[in-house]
Amino acid sequence: MAATGPAATGHTFPYVSYLRVYEPLEAFSDAQQLVMLEQRSRERKVTEGIERTHSLHRILRQVSDPFPHHGADLVRVLHFPGASGTTTQYYCPNQLAVRTSLAAESLGQTIRGPLVDVLLPEAATDAHQARLDPETVAETTAKLHTRSATWGIPFSWFVLIHEDDLTEVIEDGGEVRTVRVAAPVHECIERAKHAMASLAIAAPELDLIDDLTDIIEWLQLFRLDAVVELDYGPVADLVFPDESPMDVRLGIECLSEGDMTGAAASYRRLASRWIPIRQLARAN
Repeated sequence: MAATGPAATGHTFPYVSYLRVYEPLEAFSDAQQLVMLEQRSRERKVTEGIERTHSLHRILRQVSDPFPHHGADLVRVLHFPGASGTTTQYYCPNQLAVRTSLAAESLGQTIRGPLVDVLLPEAATDAHQARLDPETVAETTAKLHTRSATWGIPFSWFVLIHEDDLTEVIEDGGEVRTVRVAAPVHECIERAKHAMASLAIAAPELDLIDDLTDIIEWLQLFRLDAVVELDYGPVADLVFPDESPMDVRLGIECLSEGDMTGAAASYRRLASRWIPIRQLARAN
């Protein structure tokens, strides 16, 4: 499907996708569990709506301040089927305060000059740092449950999921709002390790190996009974139904078998699907 751009679809925000890890309630501290129990019955679409409203509020402040202020952290709840057929609730804390701080730090290293002061005023940055809890910020930074990607999904994320994994398609008014694919974390780790081992022999120069190494180290921070969710976000409307997980897997298999023609074909399919979307980042 050809990408037509944010204006054509009525979408006014950058296309952001998320890779999240959900853990059972007992994986969290008593204080975190209280917050989660308060939000466990809230529908996912309500949580997403609250987050969008808060984002708009920060953007539209009269004084430039992109950071979240005081308030309970949002929690996403995932209902995932177990081996016995029962459904279990898993939880992913938003950790917005710390993630915003890390994003601001990354932006400050990318952009130089007076634009940094406009986007990240020193007073707002200092106030945000003062609001962070010093007793929990280090632990939260070391174990973030959410990763995000703008204007496309990293190919390494597709290694973690298969087309037969639990998939939820969220539609509204004929538009695909998002697609969410979930799989047990231990399966995702095994898939990533298998792919990395194949690439290490067939194509050791690929950056994908470094990406997979980083993802494996990240996923190993969590309990083995956790669940990974790939949330396409609004970019799903431009690519769904999406065969990227299969194309990535076939491409790696072809490389390991020495089938350069098959590997090239897989990459062409991926490129034709995702390069136009990434080019939207540079479009007016």
